[in-house]
Amino acid sequence: MSGLGYTDVLSVGQRWFLSYFGVKWGRSCVRKPLCGEIMLDDVDRRIVRQWQADPTLAPADLAERARVSVGQLARRQAKLREAGVVKGVVGIIDWAALGYAVEVSLRVTLDKTQGAAFDEFIAGAREVPEVIEIQTFLGRVDVRLSVIARDMAHYQHLYRSRILVLPHIADIEALMHVARIKSDLALPL
Repeated sequence: MSGLGYTDVLSVGQRWFLSYFGVKWGRSCVRKPLCGEIMLDDVDRRIVRQWQADPTLAPADLAERARVSVGQLARRQAKLREAGVVKGVVGIIDWAALGYAVEVSLRVTLDKTQGAAFDEFIAGAREVPEVIEIQTFLGRVDVRLSVIARDMAHYQHLYRSRILVLPHIADIEALMHVARIKSDLALPL
């Protein structure tokens, strides 16, 4: 069975079942199995792997590296975007190079006695420009904020005037960033 995709060995009944739930099969670019994950074929993986490695490549160069035609590349990129696999192409900014030498991770536990605590806290945190990332969790810690500052004096000012005034904070713990050991945004495809 080597070389066959997971849909190549399905019966007519199984294919009907999959199509009833919106699952595509055959030679299409992006297929959705029942669990909601998007499956990529070998060509998609080559495109995404090369695109991750250098998102600034011109389409002709990306197509050459992925071993597809420019037209095939454009169609597959469009399908990957439509399926939500590719949400955008971004520039990674080195905040320290722009003078933001301090990075702090704040672990916040919220007072959840009011139903709107999460929404109100997150809405307030979004208004702080130096908060560059907001994550929510299940467990003892509810929210993690990544905060950048020019120096410790700037951070202290932010902490006192913008962070501590956010609504519904029950507990907050600051973890000072010392070094970034690994920061890899590319998936191992």
